[in-house]
Amino acid sequence: MSIIEMKVPVIGESITEVTLSKWLVANGDYVNIDDPICEFESDKATLEFPAEAAGTISFVANEEDDLEIGALVAKIDTSASKGKTAPKENNKETPATKEAPKKEEKEAPVKKATASPPKGQIIEMKVPVIGESITEVTLSQWLKGNGDHVNIDEPICEFESDKATLEFPAEASGKLIYVAAEGDDLEIGALVAKIEVGTSSDNGAAEDDVEEVPVENLETENKEDYHYADGHPSPAAAKLMAENKLTEEDIKGTGKDGRITKEDVMTAVANRKNKPATSTSASSNGKTTAPARVSSASPTPAGERGERIQKMSRMRRTIAKRLVSAKNNTAMLTTFNEVDLTNIMAMRKKYQEEFVEKYGTKLGFMSLFSKACAKILMEMPDVNASISGDNIVYHDYVDISIAISTPTGLVVPPVKNVEKMKFHEIELAIKALAGKARAGELTLDEMKGGTFTITNGGVFGSMMSTPILNEPQSAILGMHTIQQRPMAIDGEVKIRPMMYLALSYDHRVIDGSTSVTFLVKVKQLLEDPVKLLLL
Repeated sequence: MSIIEMKVPVIGESITEVTLSKWLVANGDYVNIDDPICEFESDKATLEFPAEAAGTISFVANEEDDLEIGALVAKIDTSASKGKTAPKENNKETPATKEAPKKEEKEAPVKKATASPPKGQIIEMKVPVIGESITEVTLSQWLKGNGDHVNIDEPICEFESDKATLEFPAEASGKLIYVAAEGDDLEIGALVAKIEVGTSSDNGAAEDDVEEVPVENLETENKEDYHYADGHPSPAAAKLMAENKLTEEDIKGTGKDGRITKEDVMTAVANRKNKPATSTSASSNGKTTAPARVSSASPTPAGERGERIQKMSRMRRTIAKRLVSAKNNTAMLTTFNEVDLTNIMAMRKKYQEEFVEKYGTKLGFMSLFSKACAKILMEMPDVNASISGDNIVYHDYVDISIAISTPTGLVVPPVKNVEKMKFHEIELAIKALAGKARAGELTLDEMKGGTFTITNGGVFGSMMSTPILNEPQSAILGMHTIQQRPMAIDGEVKIRPMMYLALSYDHRVIDGSTSVTFLVKVKQLLEDPVKLLLL
């Protein structure tokens, strides 16, 4: 017997553990080399984990297990022949399988008796390894009821990690028995549920009868399974819907196959806040106390003081840890200045239509600020550097991380090589990253890197703030709201559009004089934007 150990690979920078979010094959299945066997979820992305050899797989880790890099996930018995066990394709009863030639049917029969454990056996469903740095997940929602009959590969619940929500499919057909509960935090390998193999469903159809189902009926069943997500909320979305008394009829799903995402719910909640009277009557069916958590216009009944406890989302907990780490592990200071945006606003007004017509996007403030920062960062490499152990790493390029607010938290994907980009290229890059971030579609590569960060609290009305560093970077620029203020210009008082700028920096790398000089140079470029094109 030859056993290959499948271990969590090195995935990306700063990622030390992952969560096994979903097994893509069943325990005991025959897998081919490079077949995806499971999905890992990290802080930033979900990744498929391929088999390193062909053979029979034996699970070691469980779904929702948090696994460190190098941890054992599964073992593959390469001495097992394909004929002894059914390949994983047999788990999917598609019409194509039914119509396969007889020779192929002998090698990979459709009957689940050859692919699944014996009838009556109990299969333990455990949290799989998901991705780098993810050690646990939250069981956000059961998709099937306790005691329901489930088919193999049918999603039974959803897991929520720091950055994504994943469905957990059944490893066998039979009766589902809950072990974990909604809202539970589960480590990788923790027991989620059990399946009693071959138990009849409510309509009396046993698993062994599946092979006798006509192809036409099978096609219908597959089609229904394919549209399972239509109008169905993700785990995080379901929580928000329950908290805010929303139903699936209140929300239009924009996710895959019409699934309702957390962003969809946040949008619905925001719309209801703008129309408290209408949403109150619609969501509470005449009960005035139901929407109290959503609309401040609904007063709390006299003598009652409500409270509710809600667990922090996994993403929020990760953000919290990193922000605390930045505060504790850096010598962070903030310096301030203000910039007169008169010339930038005039330039945008004059050329905006031509810019949109030519490039299909507006000339925004972010591209102008990013380009100004990139020019000065190339001149002042200390501000573009980072600490690695006892060394300082200097970068001869500028990757600017753009802080993007999403319904689940703040993400900072970088726009790379900004020093070489034109204004429209920066605008399109930021727009693409923002769209992916809000849809939860950012990949691990798109989250990597960044040598400097820009955050714009001004879009929310912030007048002044002290942004926290985005480790391992050494500086972050905070933009704020534009206000018309009286300014002394050449001995005269004039009203000008002014913005406060804040530069937080790591004093271990950047001296106070360097930080002030950087901010002054950025201010000068922004107040005379022609220099952005000439210098």
